[in-house]
Amino acid sequence: MARHDLYADDGTTDREQCPRCGDSFLGEYDDRLHCGRCSYTEWE
Repeated sequence: MARHDLYADDGTTDREQCPRCGDSFLGEYDDRLHCGRCSYTEWE
């Protein structure tokens, strides 16, 4: 997925950003949200 596909035409996004990095999105997996940059993980 290209980064520009994550944003709407008005520049907003509904993807959750990493609270530790701040500028990267969390990857959505079956049981967790994960940051590929710093390895931050939120278990659901």
